[in-house]
Amino acid sequence: MKGKRVLIINRGEIAIRVAKALNELGLISVGVWTDNETEPPHLEFCQEWVRLEGANNKDTYLNIPRIMKLIDDYKIDGVHPGYGFLSENREFSEALRNKGITFIGPNPDAVYKMGAKDISKQIAKAAGVPVVPGSTGEVGSIEEAIKIGNEIGYPILLKAVAGGGGKGMRPCANESEVKTNFEAVQREALSSFGYAGLLVEKYILNPHHIEVQILADRKGNVYHVFERECSVQRRHQKIIEEAPSPFIGNDEAVRKEICETAVKCARAVNYDSAGTVEFIMGEDKKFYFLEMNTRIQVEHPITEEITGVDLVANMIKGAFNQPLDFQSQDEIRIQGHAIELRICAEDPISMLPAPGKIAGFETTFPQGIRFDHCIYPKFTITPDFDPMIGKLIAKGFNREVALRKIQNALDGLVIEGIKTNIALHRVILNEENFRKGKYSTNYIGTVKPQDKVTPKEDLSAFMIKIAAIEQNGAKA
Repeated sequence: MKGKRVLIINRGEIAIRVAKALNELGLISVGVWTDNETEPPHLEFCQEWVRLEGANNKDTYLNIPRIMKLIDDYKIDGVHPGYGFLSENREFSEALRNKGITFIGPNPDAVYKMGAKDISKQIAKAAGVPVVPGSTGEVGSIEEAIKIGNEIGYPILLKAVAGGGGKGMRPCANESEVKTNFEAVQREALSSFGYAGLLVEKYILNPHHIEVQILADRKGNVYHVFERECSVQRRHQKIIEEAPSPFIGNDEAVRKEICETAVKCARAVNYDSAGTVEFIMGEDKKFYFLEMNTRIQVEHPITEEITGVDLVANMIKGAFNQPLDFQSQDEIRIQGHAIELRICAEDPISMLPAPGKIAGFETTFPQGIRFDHCIYPKFTITPDFDPMIGKLIAKGFNREVALRKIQNALDGLVIEGIKTNIALHRVILNEENFRKGKYSTNYIGTVKPQDKVTPKEDLSAFMIKIAAIEQNGAKA
């Protein structure tokens, strides 16, 4: 495996993370730069740089023919897609397999089956995995959606078959809302994913979003690396994650059941890489299969922190048919608690993206803090990409210690020149329900921590005020 050339078809903090793992394993990390991002931070960590011609995502990170040409031109042995872009694209993984190039991700069949929400739900059900009541396949009309809603009871969720990232989803409390929302969700699904198909599911009230990390190799071994809780979300997109789940807490029977169920689900599609089986869990701790993400997740660091398992390195080793760092499930254990905050270039009150140029960036962290990021002073955040610019991670002996550490770390993170959600995170970390671990996916909508965010004083005005105070002090 050593000396093989691996192309990273991604950018930002995940490209940095992958490059570090490749370098550690003795492989040659090959990073890309594009015409609209000529000096991306991840190139500093890559051993070679190549140009991916084009000035937008369609022409670059999503352009399979152009990427395949790069593979030929630079004699690439393997490709790591990170997350997003082509990470869950069956056509891409098949094209690589047909050329004899190692795709550092699951086999194309698993990508296809678990990427289609209707098919994945059918597979999960056939494997004995509990699924949310609802349609078994795509729903073709408003009338059919209303019929299913009447059968399973309202509220229901209209959900894009090919969805992800919180898009193409809308709850409906009654028949009237189904009529109002059905075509709107179809349009959103078509615009976001190129396919308008919808599912209907029972909408679980006050649910918890619990996901189980899977790590499998190409020799038939499938392991779980325990669970994460991702219930603090805005627009169905996660902003805070914890491992292990504070809702499951010390209920080891539930933890064992959900983790073993995730393994069962992965085995049903002969899974052979890193991936995540996502569940929705009700207040009674009954859980239901939601979907499977056939890639490395944004929030993978907290699992690494509590288990010591390097998920990215093992994902790479498995893809090249090398043994994983462990040989049995019993070797993987939980030690401590970890919390991750997604640091985003967005308004902390409206939570909408706020691109711009970073004027200042400083960190003064307590011991043991991890900050996976892709920024530096004068770096420009553009609207071309996701607004997440970094992930702040803290591990503690228990949740109380982890909370203390992450709070101190947040106070030591200074990003000037752009709006960020740091102020929102600060409010949430001090909010009573969150501190007690009593929150669901409705947290942002019901507790409304954004309403308690104090708008940040303009930096220049602040500096003028400080100068005036100092001058007046000198005169006195």
